[in-house]
Amino acid sequence: MTEKAISPLRRRLIEDMTIRRLDPKTQQQYVRHVKKFADFVGRSAEKATPEDVRRYQVWLASIGTTVGTVNAGASAL
Repeated sequence: MTEKAISPLRRRLIEDMTIRRLDPKTQQQYVRHVKKFADFVGRSAEKATPEDVRRYQVWLASIGTTVGTVNAGASAL
């Protein structure tokens, strides 16, 4: 079986979450949030600015995302 290629940023995120002893399901959710954010800004989350994060949070609120989801996304970022 071949291992799927993982970007350096994703590998670092997973390592950091492992160090913090986050549950595997929480890790999956964090990776999902970061991917959704990167899709929103149209580039790697690593290259995002604080203003990008703010715009993303405003967008999440504008589409009716729950406070819990917005907070989880902010924690992931």
